[in-house]
Amino acid sequence: MSSNLLAAVPGTLLSAADPVPPTTTAPEWVLILAALIGIATIVVLITWVKLHPFLSLVIGALVTGLVAGMSATQTVLSFTNGFGSTAGGVGVLIALGAIYGKLLADSGGADRIVDTLISKASAAALPWVMGLVGALIGLPMFFEVGLVLLVPVIILVARRSGVSLMKIAIPTLAGLSAMHGLVPPHPGPLAAIGLIGANLGVTLAFGVLIAIPTVIIAGPLFGRLAARWVDVPVPALFETAEDTAQPGDTAAVQARRRPSFGATLFSILLPVILMLLAAIVDIVAPTDTSAVKGIIDFLGKPIIALLIAVLVGMVVLGRGGGMSSKEVGASVSSSLPAIAGILLIVGAGGGFKQVLVDSTIGTVIAHAISDVGGALPVVLFFAWLVAVLIRVATGSATVATITAAGIMQPLVHDLHMSAGGSALLVLAIGAGSLFLSHVNDAGFWLIKEYFGLSIPQTLKSWSIMECLISVTGLVGVLIIGAFVG
Repeated sequence: MSSNLLAAVPGTLLSAADPVPPTTTAPEWVLILAALIGIATIVVLITWVKLHPFLSLVIGALVTGLVAGMSATQTVLSFTNGFGSTAGGVGVLIALGAIYGKLLADSGGADRIVDTLISKASAAALPWVMGLVGALIGLPMFFEVGLVLLVPVIILVARRSGVSLMKIAIPTLAGLSAMHGLVPPHPGPLAAIGLIGANLGVTLAFGVLIAIPTVIIAGPLFGRLAARWVDVPVPALFETAEDTAQPGDTAAVQARRRPSFGATLFSILLPVILMLLAAIVDIVAPTDTSAVKGIIDFLGKPIIALLIAVLVGMVVLGRGGGMSSKEVGASVSSSLPAIAGILLIVGAGGGFKQVLVDSTIGTVIAHAISDVGGALPVVLFFAWLVAVLIRVATGSATVATITAAGIMQPLVHDLHMSAGGSALLVLAIGAGSLFLSHVNDAGFWLIKEYFGLSIPQTLKSWSIMECLISVTGLVGVLIIGAFVG
């Protein structure tokens, strides 16, 4: 999600990288070809040559930049900027999330949550429950934060219930992703609202209305199909005493102390509450400069909120699970080596994306469709298409949203769009920004590595799910647009 465009967006997850001047003079068709060659290079190196994804992404980024006409120095600087900003933002969240997830598993807190969910819901109802959980957690939280918090729950629910991993994971991910693209206070929709001048309340209402059927279709319903296409075992992550116990150890496992359900739920929801509170304050009092608002904004930053959750979890989960200080320290230490590869891969994905951004491929796509006008349905469709093309090219939902909103901004004034129309324009862009997550998206690599998938399996599950969210969101926008006019 790193981009120079993010510097102007309040509350974004990552800070902007040092700018790389787009001095390439290559024709537009060369830039598009460069992006295609870079993506193809990555896929071939990983699937055929069996090269590690980290090295494949580095090589693919260098190939893309050089073919696009960037100098070697520009290409390397662009890649390192993207790697650094991604690792400094998403990477820190992954590390904090891994620590929290290991504490949740080792303390027995995850057992408590999972056992409660399984006892209250049938196997058929679990995908629907997990879709609701993903949507609620995703409402105020960045996708990456919600993902690292829920991965232990997803894995343990699938392991304990015996339900296919995809039937549990896809609905949860659909809830998280739909909220990220369609509902403020996420940075993409908020930025688009500011650029287009849409009404926040109307956008929020329409966004939730569209998100509900979108999550149902792309979540529990598609999850059934994804489970047939991608039949994979549950990863051996976040194993607890109950998972590794021998048959004769059942009594000992049952006798072990666990944190209460309330305490565990509080520790999970704490970062959600902090981020939601900060978002509400920013909406209600955006110009307030008081010390109280400053403190709330600070506590609501994703990294700070998750850090607080980790520190609270060390006490609440550790003591609740009967862990000593030494055991808590050992749990924290053992959580980090397992994610070293994920951190490098996600960082390299951010580097590759930054090369695409700095090579101006997104600008090329934007200019090709910038003169669109006409009736509201046509404008909404082309707004969605602009976001789709930029998303596919750069891999960033936030970059796609901000760029597409800037391109479509003049149409709001020229066409005298109503409050409802401008809100739908924001949502059309948000839906388009989620389309086809693939190898240039850090989220793609997070899903692949967390759930132990191959690239084809990730494309057949996660990528198709993102396309369904995007297309269903567009359909919802067009349906409401027919009544709004």
